[in-house]
Amino acid sequence: MTEPDMRDKPASTDFIRQRILEDLKSGRFGGRVHTRFPPEPNGYLHIGHAKSICLNFGVAEEFGGLCNLRFDDTDPTKESREFVEAIKEDIRWLGFDWGDREYYASDYFEQLYEWAVQLIKAGKAYVDSQSLEEIRQNRGTITEPGKESPYRNRSVEENLDLFERMRKGEFPDGAHVLRAKIDMASKHLILRDPIMYRIRHVRHYRQGDKWCIYPMYDFAHGQSDSIERITHSLCTLEFENNRPLYDWYLDQLGIYHPQQIEFARLNLTYTVMSKRRLAALVEEGLVDGWDDPRMPTLRGLRRRGYTPEAIRNFCARIGVTKYDALTDIALLEHCLREDLNKRAPRVMAVLHPLRVVIENYPEGQVEELEAINNPEDPSAGTRKVPFSRVLYIEREDFMEEPPKKFYRLAPGREVRLRYAYFIRCTDVVKDARTGEVVELRCTYDPATRGGDAPDGRKVKATIHWVSAAHALSAEVRLYDHLFTIRDTGDIPEDEDWRNYLNPNSRQILKNCPVEPSLRAAKPGAHYQFERIGYFCVDPDSTAETPVFNRAVTLRDTWAKIQKQMQASGGA
Repeated sequence: MTEPDMRDKPASTDFIRQRILEDLKSGRFGGRVHTRFPPEPNGYLHIGHAKSICLNFGVAEEFGGLCNLRFDDTDPTKESREFVEAIKEDIRWLGFDWGDREYYASDYFEQLYEWAVQLIKAGKAYVDSQSLEEIRQNRGTITEPGKESPYRNRSVEENLDLFERMRKGEFPDGAHVLRAKIDMASKHLILRDPIMYRIRHVRHYRQGDKWCIYPMYDFAHGQSDSIERITHSLCTLEFENNRPLYDWYLDQLGIYHPQQIEFARLNLTYTVMSKRRLAALVEEGLVDGWDDPRMPTLRGLRRRGYTPEAIRNFCARIGVTKYDALTDIALLEHCLREDLNKRAPRVMAVLHPLRVVIENYPEGQVEELEAINNPEDPSAGTRKVPFSRVLYIEREDFMEEPPKKFYRLAPGREVRLRYAYFIRCTDVVKDARTGEVVELRCTYDPATRGGDAPDGRKVKATIHWVSAAHALSAEVRLYDHLFTIRDTGDIPEDEDWRNYLNPNSRQILKNCPVEPSLRAAKPGAHYQFERIGYFCVDPDSTAETPVFNRAVTLRDTWAKIQKQMQASGGA
């Protein structure tokens, strides 16, 4: 590969790109840039993985390089083809492609085994017959060195024999492990004779029953990078402690050595990213599966209504750093609003309907009013919206005794109906038993269709509506944060994290009147419900009963946060 021409590249904005620029300038790796995204196929991808995907594929694209997709499938107890296919689907949905560079660590098992034998022959690895509990107890602490295994000084011949018999399946799970022989007094706990192989009589989803010993992730990861000739192995910060071991294996084996660089993982407010906790949410029925719109999985975000463009923009904005930080979910929501504001057609829907009868409007008459599909996109054109004598408006758009700054409908007050007429409330009908307002009686001014009153009078509010005779009855699902605590990392270790689940994270509204144009709405389509928020058609939707998920409200919390920061002199 020839060195890319960097003259038109923007100035580096983070330490990873700066490091790559330095390597290109020095000629390290022969001017190549080759990254990889290495998921373990034991779960579904979440928004944190999106940060890594955008970084690895994005860096490769920016510098004219390549990015591999490699499944680090070394644990047969948790991995499956289902997760592999789901991961591939999610990456493609985000807009990235790995071409013909789809790899699996399990395809390297034979080579990894040979390298393990090489280390045994060099006196750098041994078979330990202690139990895992004994190994843990003898590891030592930060202030105390570990204790050497009584099996540490087995002969090379005995180690080779035992390791070969481990491979042949002669021993049960847990009988032996293969450990690297490094330094039980090392200040790096990871270097205190780490386990390289363990016995597991479990069928591998790709390799079948060929293997009953499996390499540990730390033994497979760096060598897989080496096999694939990766130049820059980009990992999250928790792997920083593992880097000395990553380097040790490569150096001892004398093989090609990529450069590992760590960056901070994504931490998002009101969100958990732990695979274990996400799995518990699904398995315990606390959510409706991995694609529940409250989940931070890419499948859940997609179903909720997030777009790949919004997620990529979000990942670009948060950038990469060397320190852990908590990112406000309001920024992710802001990125979605920005994207959907440009593309989402506007429609009218009423979530909490209040019936309105326009008494001076002719019975049986229907008008087709012109409505703008998207004011941000003139090419989106217009649509026809039916208007009739009986309408639905939002219940919150009427108050019988309005406070000072409430400008919407009230007894004797006039407002504008979006795209239609001025109406004035003349009477209020209540339920005789409960006293609840069930209907408004109004009059309209025929001279105000689609514009101002000829006599110059003004109104202070415009409200949306849906014709009762033409409305579709929709189900609308309103979603909020899944957790009530802003930083889920603050949950005490001795406290059940489930106690912080938001009982109001989902509200399902039935029989919501929506305009008839939505009869043709297809699953995955986005709309802005005027004055309410952005919504996405759920896969459960039908022509008879459309189902809409609220992706995000119209209220831009992030813009408010930024305004407050600027006012206080912050960045």
